[in-house]
Amino acid sequence: MAFLRNDAINRVNLHSGIQALAHGAGAIFFLVFLLRAGVSIPAALCAQAAIVAVRFALRPLILPLAGRFGLKPPLVAGTLGLAVQYPVLAEVEGVGGSLALLVAVTSLGELLYHTSYNAYFAALGDVEHRGHQIGAREAMMTAASIAAPVLGTWALVTVGPRWMFAGVALVQAAAVVPLIEAPNVPVKGDAPGALRAARLAAVIIAADGWFDACFVLVWQIALFVSLGESIAAYGGAMALAGLIGAACGLLLGRQIDAGFGRRAVVVAYSVGAAILLLRAECLDRPWLAVAANALGGLFWPLLAPTLGVVVYNLAKASPCPLRFSMATEGGWDAGCFCACLIAATLVAADVSLAVPILMALPAIVVKALLLWRHYPRIVAASSSSRRARLE
Repeated sequence: MAFLRNDAINRVNLHSGIQALAHGAGAIFFLVFLLRAGVSIPAALCAQAAIVAVRFALRPLILPLAGRFGLKPPLVAGTLGLAVQYPVLAEVEGVGGSLALLVAVTSLGELLYHTSYNAYFAALGDVEHRGHQIGAREAMMTAASIAAPVLGTWALVTVGPRWMFAGVALVQAAAVVPLIEAPNVPVKGDAPGALRAARLAAVIIAADGWFDACFVLVWQIALFVSLGESIAAYGGAMALAGLIGAACGLLLGRQIDAGFGRRAVVVAYSVGAAILLLRAECLDRPWLAVAANALGGLFWPLLAPTLGVVVYNLAKASPCPLRFSMATEGGWDAGCFCACLIAATLVAADVSLAVPILMALPAIVVKALLLWRHYPRIVAASSSSRRARLE
């Protein structure tokens, strides 16, 4: 398995697995815990919109930081920054100062982490093995998401939010360990054309931000409400989703590396659209909502390679992966911000949560069409590379 020979990317994937453990035990409860703490659904969605708005506004600050120290230090700082949000989350009681502090802390941690992580993964990965490497990452992350919701639910119910979120913070901080021996990646002081190279990816990721807001964030709230606001039932549904999707990423990643990117796009986004329609239909039937959530565990390992291969390979080929990541992350923030605000407005007007969930459909269409159009160029480039090596 040639794709496993890259020690640096293996370390990043191990880091991602530990990160997924913390996410599955803590971050999936972010919005539902706000609801339990007395924050209304519109206010919770507005808080999420505020987080991405602050990220968007502060993102230019990461360039001089990474330009001086490289990509690894901001990634380490972001990993630790994400850990800080959990103890703060445990102290939220309605709309007030603790919620404002949570928005600020989460924004800073996510800003450092996601921008540097995507640039780091793009720079260290191999173009010819990108699908396999993303698939291995997704399989590891999905496997972690099986046990994590069960552990998080047990801790939240048994020992309470303070101890539970403190434990999640420790797991999140432990994600730094695999990065200790990983190489640093320098950032160019000047990179003409970097933003221009990111235009296509920025549009795709803006649609992805809109999609995630509706398909993930609004759905988490809808599932929690559908299950009678039961933490135990919600955590069990999330664990079942992780179990369903544990092995799918490796399969589709292999298809993409073999030159079947278009087929992978059709499969992934057809499954996603079907699940989306089911989710919008099942809100008043808890058992069906659990099934729809479980099918989401099948969808994510299908989605990640189709999107990641294009974006990461474009980033690696760009004049500067960090500037590329800044543009794409800015696109994600813009898409998520708009969708969250629209969803909050609809819910405040007593519109069913099914409507903001269905708002993800246009994003599915946009993403699928753009990826479909791009994949023939990826295949041609890969074939040329293989012929060059044979000669």
